[in-house]
Amino acid sequence: MSSSEGAPESWISSFCSLMGHEFFAEVSEDFIEDDFNLTGLQSQVPMYKEALEMILDVEPEDDEEEEEEEEEEEDEDEILGDERPLAYRRAGDRRHTRVASDLSVIESSAELLYGLIHQRYITSRPGIQQMLEKYEMQHFGVCPRVNCGGCKVLPVGRSDTPGQETVKLFCPGCLDIYTPPNSRFHSVDGAFFGTTFGCLFFMTFPDLSVGPRLDGPLAAAGRSSSTPASAQFPNEPPTPEEQPAEINGMHTSNFCPGLGRGKIYDPKIYGFKVSEVSRVGPRMKWLRMKPRDIFEVDEARNYELYAAERDHEVRENEAREREADNDGDMEMNAEQSQEAAIANRKKAPMRRRRQTPSQTAPSDQMSVQSTEIG
Repeated sequence: MSSSEGAPESWISSFCSLMGHEFFAEVSEDFIEDDFNLTGLQSQVPMYKEALEMILDVEPEDDEEEEEEEEEEEDEDEILGDERPLAYRRAGDRRHTRVASDLSVIESSAELLYGLIHQRYITSRPGIQQMLEKYEMQHFGVCPRVNCGGCKVLPVGRSDTPGQETVKLFCPGCLDIYTPPNSRFHSVDGAFFGTTFGCLFFMTFPDLSVGPRLDGPLAAAGRSSSTPASAQFPNEPPTPEEQPAEINGMHTSNFCPGLGRGKIYDPKIYGFKVSEVSRVGPRMKWLRMKPRDIFEVDEARNYELYAAERDHEVRENEAREREADNDGDMEMNAEQSQEAAIANRKKAPMRRRRQTPSQTAPSDQMSVQSTEIG
């Protein structure tokens, strides 16, 4: 191929222009030529050097040696003429045979190497900016879920290892992934986009609006019907007031706009909702739920409140323990004083009673009588 100016098209441009490669960004040659960006890829890609040369459109280093060999072979042909042996074959023929057999391997290795480089490039500043332009132009499509209202999606992978799974589409409206509807993307490796790109993209551009994108009467009717949640669910408490516009630098309007009340399909039969305990009833609806109070997802704020409550409880427990210790000390002092009084009473000397004459007379008389009888 050639461009309109007549210059030959680069390998990178031709690769990204192939059918099914619309999700790829064109990696700059400066990024590829930086050895730091290619760390660890040599062990994952066969024929790494040849594949890298093909991506960068670099001619092989041994061209001059091959030209010299061809000149020497031509001289030998002139000398030998028809006297060449039957098993004789020129080195150039052998080289062309080798190149023809290895070309397909080098091509597949170049695609694998470019995909792994692309995984790293789209997480860099120039790469993620290039993917932003494609996202805003809706090159990746929209979410197939009806209640997401046409939210734009991003290509992501479920693994960073090549050959595991194909590319998927991540929707920021429902925080779920889907298989691309077009079959031409079913052969693209998901590792060429990786597991980091999707979340890093929206953290890098928090001002992006990820709400519904569909225009028309049906979309407008859907938005108007889903807006008044109090009218649809009158028995439930209203949404708390004074909701923040941002949490941790991200707009709260971008927190799962395709989830929550009014964004979940309810199966019905003749206008009546199917019970959740039925065999055909809805299952695991909590996966599509979203808290009405956005403060519930503010983990930093909740941690501060929890830490403050925990400190308050600790202080109260310490105060109760001190009071209990003081009460115990007072009881111990009272018991000790009682025990000391009892001990003092036990240690006091016993007083003997004085004997009166009336008490001693009978005993003397009995002794006298006993002597007389004897």
